[in-house]
Amino acid sequence: MPNPTAAMLVIGDEILSGRTRDANMHHLAGELTKAGIDLKEVRVVSDDAAAIVAAVQALSASYDSVFTSGGIGPTHDDITADCIAEAFGAHIDVRDDARALLAAFYAETGREFNAARMRMARIPDGATLIDNPVSIAPGFTLGNVHVMAGVPSVFKAMLASVLPKLTGGAPLLSQSLRINRGEGDIAGPLAELAARYPALSIGSYPFQENGVYGANIVMRSADGPLLDKAMCELAEIFPDDAA
Repeated sequence: MPNPTAAMLVIGDEILSGRTRDANMHHLAGELTKAGIDLKEVRVVSDDAAAIVAAVQALSASYDSVFTSGGIGPTHDDITADCIAEAFGAHIDVRDDARALLAAFYAETGREFNAARMRMARIPDGATLIDNPVSIAPGFTLGNVHVMAGVPSVFKAMLASVLPKLTGGAPLLSQSLRINRGEGDIAGPLAELAARYPALSIGSYPFQENGVYGANIVMRSADGPLLDKAMCELAEIFPDDAA
């Protein structure tokens, strides 16, 4: 039975402009791999409401789970929550449970719980809150979409809260073999091997080192014995060049 599928939607002009380097995709990919959930697509969209709504609707319809990052803070350009509500046709407003969390947090830290911070308590109807032990302001899940912060430490904490609630499949295993020959020399035999093992994901990643051309061949599968068999066969094909 195939593993569940997932997509990620990264939201924010700062990512597309290059001002901020996204770290959340790398973390999400690793965690989903360990959980046996296959990350199939990642999109990056600007802080444009129509673009966010369209992307959420498309990804939600195509994959078992969607993870978003960014745009749920207190400023005027944090529009993700409103866009998720629109994508699902849900009403959104300040919700008592989210407001109580934030009010207690700001009272404890001695900071004002002002109108801007109140924006972070706006949650679509029907959504469940995602715990945020780092800075309290919650994310939320609506349908199959998990809406999380863009700040990496908060994203990681929210993901840790969400993942145990999802049904995963078999964790993806990976093995690699370094071959000290150029891709042009190994492409034919590698294609034949891939044809014999259609259930495996086989990738070739070239390098040049001290004047030597080569490639790291990476195989991935949830089937450990099949992966071992294919790797042994690959080593036999290139006995003098494998490392």
